[in-house]
Amino acid sequence: MPEGSCSVVVYPGTYDPITLGHLDIVRRALSIFDKVVILVSENANKRVLFDIDERVKLVYLSLEDANFPKNRIIVDKNSGLTVEYMKAHGYRAMIRGLRAVSDFEYEMQIALANKHLRDDVETIFMVSDLKYQFLRSTIVREIARLGGKLEGLVTPSVEKALREKFMRR
Repeated sequence: MPEGSCSVVVYPGTYDPITLGHLDIVRRALSIFDKVVILVSENANKRVLFDIDERVKLVYLSLEDANFPKNRIIVDKNSGLTVEYMKAHGYRAMIRGLRAVSDFEYEMQIALANKHLRDDVETIFMVSDLKYQFLRSTIVREIARLGGKLEGLVTPSVEKALREKFMRR
């Protein structure tokens, strides 16, 4: 690869929980990049169902459920700025999934802020597959809370964790 090229892409997110839409982005990113770093992030502005360690575990379990190649995916967690994490690890590209125009507006603001903080980081937008356009972790949590069907939205491991979490409440 040419000097400065990106063979690794970071895919940051809260992943509360990880969905099949997220995994679709990972699968497609692996067709472009050698490795994908799934970066499970803390977000003080979001009230989460699963703590960060539970979310990391669910990412690993989902990757296993979906038969992803372990040697091409890194799962890590971060509580600071994504661009600072990327700088510390020598990464220059991040990928973000877009479902709707409203996602683009928000993601563009974040990408521009990241560019301001670190101008050598590139944000790549990947449009969600049509079957996942509606899919958000918030919707998955609400469906699970109300006992609805989760098949086709999350992996079996995530479904089990959601059912267990809501049974305890």
